[in-house]
Amino acid sequence: MTLQTTTDAVSDSQTHPQQDEMSHSDKALSERAAAKAFRRILPFIFICYVVSYLDRTNVSFAALGMNADLGITAEQFGFGAGMFFIGYFLFEIPSNLAMQKIGARIWIARIMISWGLISMATAFVTGPTSFAIARFCLGMAEAGFTPGIYLFFTYWFPGSWRAKITAAFLVGIPVANIIGSPISGILMQLTGHEHIRNWQWLLMLEGLPAVLLGLLCLIFLDDRPAQARWLDMQEKHLLQRRLDVEQRQIAAKHGADMKDALRNPLLWLLAFINFCGIVGSIGVGLWMPQIIKQLGVSHTTTGFLAALPYICGALSMLLWARRANASAHRIRWISGALLIAAVSLACSALVSLAFIKMVALCLTVSGILAFQASFWALPTGFLTGNAAAGGLAIIVSVGNLGGFFGPSLIGYVRQMSGGFMWALLSVSVVLLIGALAVATVRDPYRSSE
Repeated sequence: MTLQTTTDAVSDSQTHPQQDEMSHSDKALSERAAAKAFRRILPFIFICYVVSYLDRTNVSFAALGMNADLGITAEQFGFGAGMFFIGYFLFEIPSNLAMQKIGARIWIARIMISWGLISMATAFVTGPTSFAIARFCLGMAEAGFTPGIYLFFTYWFPGSWRAKITAAFLVGIPVANIIGSPISGILMQLTGHEHIRNWQWLLMLEGLPAVLLGLLCLIFLDDRPAQARWLDMQEKHLLQRRLDVEQRQIAAKHGADMKDALRNPLLWLLAFINFCGIVGSIGVGLWMPQIIKQLGVSHTTTGFLAALPYICGALSMLLWARRANASAHRIRWISGALLIAAVSLACSALVSLAFIKMVALCLTVSGILAFQASFWALPTGFLTGNAAAGGLAIIVSVGNLGGFFGPSLIGYVRQMSGGFMWALLSVSVVLLIGALAVATVRDPYRSSE
């Protein structure tokens, strides 16, 4: 079904208010349909997200050999790795709007196949310039995936499900690192072929799953409940009706057009907050293997140690999101998560004892992931229709500039200072600013009650 404009939504709700009412039995059946969708859709989308995050961050392990082989400096690596997010930023909004017109199934498949091929091709870069170009192209190919998934969720899951499915989806971030870090560390131990280095094997082997999953998208995903053969007719009808009612209500209050989203100050505030969070998330994530490697451990040990913060993060983000969603003060939980990350990262920069540094990094990653799991329930509380397609893309794309700024900042400050201390302190300040900005947000769900 097509989403109605604000005017249509208001007039429809005024003319047919009884259509917005669902009986207890109808709502229970729509809940059953949403639960079936959760069990079918989430595992597949989750695997896709794990692979996407792995392919954008595996370069952090490749750098352990690639930088020396190609003569790439710390500043050049930070800049080149961050170029992924410039490509992502430029093509995010067009990609999300294209998905709304073409359909999630085809467009997500296109995204995954193209980024998998480019990720594999990154194995053949020859220096800092070609590395930066490859990363830009990877970002361009992957643009629209994350906001596209958030938009896809609005086609399938009522508002009461959004926090749960968003948190479950975002567990893919720590899982990608829990799985990917040890595998990447082991692959970096490969002696390789005479003409293929270990970091090249790493990039080629870890890029292939995205291509295969992209092909499976065409078979497995359905754009809307009405197209799902695994739901019966009544489940399809009631789930779609409930979704339509919610979207009409959001459109009536906040508007459904792109211009409505652009005029909403909350959109830009959330984009800035996301920027601060990603400065920490990607900045620390891309440099973590090199931070840990300075402790004097092997590539394999580095891989396993780099997974530890994400094991802690996987647990914390689920527990934190559940508590935040149930709390009457959700914003305090979201702000508090970034505050914990900021303080912990500063501690990791200032201490030299390996054990304490690892504990601080675990708390940093846990705080950032807990923030992300709680934060992403907010935008869909006031965005729908074209406003959701464009607004979510704006929040993600502006936020992803932090993925360029964070690694570049760490690389530049590290090169200037000769170590990670001032670099990590700089990022902790950005996280602190983000925590303060969250504290000024009015929860769109609570304000509508």
